[in-house]
Amino acid sequence: MNTHRFAQASLVLLWWGTVAASLHDGGATGVKLLQDATGMGAAPALALVLLGCAWDAAIGLLLLLRPGAASYRLAAVGVLGMTALATLLVPTLWLDPFGALLKNLPVLALLAVLANKDAKP
Repeated sequence: MNTHRFAQASLVLLWWGTVAASLHDGGATGVKLLQDATGMGAAPALALVLLGCAWDAAIGLLLLLRPGAASYRLAAVGVLGMTALATLLVPTLWLDPFGALLKNLPVLALLAVLANKDAKP
């Protein structure tokens, strides 16, 4: 497998792995995190978790089926938007020892490299 295909496959797995991690307990961990950090009710918190999962699943599918500069750029916009929202709602995620938000920086770099490689002149 060449480096480009490996990078693309790793991003697909990252997005789908995020969905699996978010839903392994029915979204309860994410709901609790949002409730503890913001005081948000259970229903809106669950809706936010499920919306994020739907977005992540769609981006993972897009990157699998239609890889290319436009897909990588859309994924980057999503990363930026989710990072901004997470920072607004739970800024302490920047301090998470597993890199809940910090990992988004190299993900953005990888998306930029892939988008530039696939961009048509």
